[in-house]
Amino acid sequence: MQTRVESAPLSPAAIPVSTDTPASSPSSEGTAFGVLGGISFAHMLNDMIQSLILAIYPILKSDFRLSFAQVGLITLTYQLTASMLQPLVGMATDRQPMPYSLPVGMGFTLCGLLLLAVAPNFPILLLAAALVGTGSSVFHPESSRVARMASGGRHGLAQSLFQVGGNTGSSLGPLLAAWIIVPHGRASVAWFSLAALLAIVVLLQIGRWYGQHHVARSKSAARHLTVVALSRNQIVGALTTLGLLIFSKYFYLASLSSYYTFYLIHKFGVSVQSAQVHLFVFLFAVAAGSLIGGPIGDRIGRKWVIWASILGVAPFTLLLPHANLMWTGVLTVIIGLILASAFSAILVYAHELIPGRVGMISGLFFGFAFGMGGIGAAVLGSLADAHGIEYVYRLCAYLPLMGLITVFLPNIEKRAHA
Repeated sequence: MQTRVESAPLSPAAIPVSTDTPASSPSSEGTAFGVLGGISFAHMLNDMIQSLILAIYPILKSDFRLSFAQVGLITLTYQLTASMLQPLVGMATDRQPMPYSLPVGMGFTLCGLLLLAVAPNFPILLLAAALVGTGSSVFHPESSRVARMASGGRHGLAQSLFQVGGNTGSSLGPLLAAWIIVPHGRASVAWFSLAALLAIVVLLQIGRWYGQHHVARSKSAARHLTVVALSRNQIVGALTTLGLLIFSKYFYLASLSSYYTFYLIHKFGVSVQSAQVHLFVFLFAVAAGSLIGGPIGDRIGRKWVIWASILGVAPFTLLLPHANLMWTGVLTVIIGLILASAFSAILVYAHELIPGRVGMISGLFFGFAFGMGGIGAAVLGSLADAHGIEYVYRLCAYLPLMGLITVFLPNIEKRAHA
């Protein structure tokens, strides 16, 4: 049963959950699609810049004579600076919103990008990756809050629109690397600073809207909370389950985003440019998939989307290590489409477990996702050095079977409509 509350205190055994669960109607203020479009566009530019690091791994490996373990260390450095700082940024901005932290975060990314273009040695390369990761840690928690503020109650849709921008940007990185950086060398990375500057301009406008609207929209959200009886242990258990699902998803994605080009070059003998085009196709499928999960979750429930997106991809990951080049391309598109639909559903589900902590939850989950990706890249790089790149794909194929643990998630949406 749900009980609408205005200002009554909550008991320790109850959690407030937004009424914007499946079948709820948007708020009277409506969905601010212009703001969602702007923050999604900025997310696209941000993640496009970040994906350049992954896309030019073959160039960096050759220029600096890196091992697979060192390639993994670059990803680990970037991902850990992002993952460790994001929850702290989120907690700070929950207490004191910082509308103009968004362009400041992009400034860190800009500095890292320029340093990447001129890095003379491996330690400086790691510093460049750390700066890009720091920019990401500032950007994601607050931009996720902006998406929720602009949602008009359609939280899944808003998070999916936000995510599709980032995943589209990630898919563009390898394509732009193949067209621009491979022919002209690592120094041409500096040209992408123009994209960072454009993002800063857009984020200044978003920051102005945020500053004008956050008080009114926060009060509106506070009037639309309900209480759902879940114990603290159930909340902790649900968050732990979500964390394990993030682990399985991003460890598997690390095998494709960091090592897919090497896998294609080693197993099928394709060129670097051809491998980067294949990586673009996979990442574009991830971008398309990210648009699906949120709206479907708004309609049928987040838990069903989580079930289908993680466990449902297992048959295809198990087939992938045994496929030829053509079917490898087909299977990675299917994997990208299905697996990417999970994150928006997971994030909104977590927001509804602990409402009023959008920054902290967003920072925690974005940070944990990046951290798992970074740790996964480092671990899988070491495995590739020791056992070969094909071994990595045979091993990772079983990770999506962890989707079975979705059964332990409480049906909070069903409870909210009891």
